[in-house]
Amino acid sequence: MKIKEFFTTGEGLLRLGVFGSFFGHGIFALQVKQSWLPYFTAVGLSESVGTVLLPLIGIMDIVVALIALLYPLRIVLVWAAAWGFWTALMRPIAGEPIWDFVERSANWAAPLALLALQGWPKKAKDWIMK
Repeated sequence: MKIKEFFTTGEGLLRLGVFGSFFGHGIFALQVKQSWLPYFTAVGLSESVGTVLLPLIGIMDIVVALIALLYPLRIVLVWAAAWGFWTALMRPIAGEPIWDFVERSANWAAPLALLALQGWPKKAKDWIMK
């Protein structure tokens, strides 16, 4: 995809959106954002486990961001949608209002929309080929 197409096509804009969401969250995770630690305790993990896992999650999010931007593989987009849904759902699970989940709809809907634009896989190899 040419640079111009990132700003003039639906696919390009979705790729930018997924990139921005996952790259930004990845940077926060690498920094071990303290306000995210209660999400770990809400599912029975300790804050110390969260402190160890957040940098790994950050690396994963940054890799997902780069793949979505440069070569959006369907299997990565499915992961991005599932992970985005789960992390948005963590807000009300941790006691925050349901609106915190609703506000984060784009975190999982954008990867799904990009996947829909690419077309649902018809064969197993289509999951790993663009």
